Amino acid sequence: MQRTHHLSKPSACEFPTYTASSPTAHRAHCYTCRVDRSASESVLLGNYHLCGQRAEEMDLDQLDLNPRIIAAIKKAKLKSIKEVLQFSGPDLQRLSGLSSPDVQRLLSTASSHLLGRSVFTALDLHLHKERFPAQHQRLSLGCPVLDGLLRGGLPLDGVTELAGRSSAGKTQLALQLCLAVQFPRQHGGLEAGAIYICTEDVFPSKRLQQLISQQQHLRTDVPGQVVRKIEFGDHIFIEHAADVDTLLACVSKKVPVLLSRGVARLLVIDSVAAPFRCESEGPAWAPRARLLQALGATLRQLSAAHRSPVLCINQVTEVVEESGTAPGPPGAREPRVAPALGMAWANQLLMRLMADRRPEDARAAPGHATRTLRVVFAPHLPPSSCSYTVTAEGVRGTPGTQCCRCGQAPGERLSGGSAVQRTEWASARPALH
Repeated sequence: MQRTHHLSKPSACEFPTYTASSPTAHRAHCYTCRVDRSASESVLLGNYHLCGQRAEEMDLDQLDLNPRIIAAIKKAKLKSIKEVLQFSGPDLQRLSGLSSPDVQRLLSTASSHLLGRSVFTALDLHLHKERFPAQHQRLSLGCPVLDGLLRGGLPLDGVTELAGRSSAGKTQLALQLCLAVQFPRQHGGLEAGAIYICTEDVFPSKRLQQLISQQQHLRTDVPGQVVRKIEFGDHIFIEHAADVDTLLACVSKKVPVLLSRGVARLLVIDSVAAPFRCESEGPAWAPRARLLQALGATLRQLSAAHRSPVLCINQVTEVVEESGTAPGPPGAREPRVAPALGMAWANQLLMRLMADRRPEDARAAPGHATRTLRVVFAPHLPPSSCSYTVTAEGVRGTPGTQCCRCGQAPGERLSGGSAVQRTEWASARPALH
């Protein structure tokens, strides 16, 4: 049986040391601003200049410099701009015999030439997708149908909410993501662990062990030797936070240690509503809104800084019918629900997903309820949905059930929608309590 780690046991200094292969271990020095920047932010994006030309192919003669400086650099056997920027100022002085002002002028001109035009358009990014894979990377949900609904999986930059009724499968999907994040990048993972913060119940370790034992059956797209090699339980770090103060302390002090060292690349909070509902009895709306904004700002900052997705499971509350609307007959339909915590929390989200569970009917398989995963809002997705099932192996999307609620194929521009569609979208507005 594989074990999981609890964040509450070790102190920050006892966490495993991040290896040199981590993304944050690779640094590049920018001679334009004279500060260290990460490799993804540096002037050299991989081996390419922003215009697409390879840096080693950019000749020194392209620089607008005194021929004397160019000649001295060539005499030092430096043949390209990339080779020049690999040396510090003092090293260039020793190699070329140039003065300090000449070397600084050389470095500044070379950096400015690599930067090229200051505007980098979205079309450039789209046309050079293979050169900027990090901009298009997603975390797989471990199922091709669910990945198809989300166009690859969870975005790495932003907070995703998964809301729904009890027993809809929210925790099941969160556990599946904790395993999916550990797979190699070519199989949709991030080759790192996950942080799981429980705020309601104890961590479902028994169900996690069951999912681990079934990974070879669920992930048939991954070679068996790759699955067997991963120690899934050793890379899931668990913390319990029963109140708001503990939750805020955890995400601001303990979580950044693991993310910065690359030990984990996924943060799950299950659930985000429980601490706030327990401590916000009565008319304390303003303090709760400030705490929600503080939590959301911290989560967004962590996700952006470490390129790590954040998944927050949320509860739902029944939507109060507006005055003037005639209620339907008793038992005609289930009451409408909406995610808890209101607009103060909804404004912190990049994407909102709703998991719904309906009782068994004639169309459902015996012993299985009808479950639906719905995209409520996302900047890169239209409102859409698909059915899924929860089995011993994990969460699987049902092929052929994906549909776009706006009546358009994925990728088409969203319009104002019909009156029926606008009513459906309005019903997904966050509840005010």
